[in-house]
Amino acid sequence: MWLYLVIAALFVGLDQLTKWIVVKELTIGQPIEIISNFFYLNSYRNRGAAWGMLEGKFGFFFVVTVVVVIALIYFLYKEGTKNRLFAWSIALLLAGAIGNFIDRFTRGEVVDFFHFFPFGYNFPIFNVADVCLTFGVIFMLVSVLFEERLTKKGTNTQ
Repeated sequence: MWLYLVIAALFVGLDQLTKWIVVKELTIGQPIEIISNFFYLNSYRNRGAAWGMLEGKFGFFFVVTVVVVIALIYFLYKEGTKNRLFAWSIALLLAGAIGNFIDRFTRGEVVDFFHFFPFGYNFPIFNVADVCLTFGVIFMLVSVLFEERLTKKGTNTQ
């Protein structure tokens, strides 16, 4: 369990370091082209959740994040030793939730900076914590689906 808490802490550190660099070095709204017409660094602030939803609901985010972090630690403790992919998903979800929580708590907004235009679509700007959340959800879904298949296989052979 402790290994995954350390992994989460390392991702929180990476998230906060990249946000600190963005705040110090980039002007809000001024894109830096990395790959023409595809990938830019663009300092942006978000006062809500994904895609700016629930803007200005700090109290809501505070309560939800605390509850989610407690639940994730509980699930890591109870189930994390049984399934490494599930434990990784918990570590990534913790990192993402805590990383964005730190921003909301210290700045009143979340610092975003990765800006992609896949196939010309203006994808919402995001950060390292958002990447952790996304992969955490994907890993959890794969873990749950894989575990369900193993369970079904075991009951079919009995």
